Amino acid sequence: MSARTKSRKRALDILYGADVRQVPIAAMLEEEAGRAAQQPERQSSWPYAREIVEGVHMHLGDIDAAITAHAQGWPLERMPALDRALARIATWEILFNPEVPDAVAIAEAVEQATLLSTDDSAGFLNGLLGGIMRGKDRQPGS
Repeated sequence: MSARTKSRKRALDILYGADVRQVPIAAMLEEEAGRAAQQPERQSSWPYAREIVEGVHMHLGDIDAAITAHAQGWPLERMPALDRALARIATWEILFNPEVPDAVAIAEAVEQATLLSTDDSAGFLNGLLGGIMRGKDRQPGS
């Protein structure tokens, strides 16, 4: 597993935890920063995980607007929390992180959905994120 894949998983844990526990993202990020400082063996995944979470937090309004615009009948609040977190991570990478190829962001989200979420989640996220990728020239941050 690549360092970036580990970072995405770590960011997923933070964003999912914040959503499910109804805790501010900043509080979960601070909690994880404390863990990161005490677990040097996990240091390689921390910088990019923090960048993802901070990026999602900073651009949450734009990210959620893009997801909502492409979700085709699925309001954000109806999505499983795990799918919502995966969509937010990949949408941030597509719209706000030019270092990550769009296809990689989508593939990573689809892979995690296949492993961790419902039977329909991978296909849903693939379609959703493909739409966001195709429409990104009209999105903020592109």
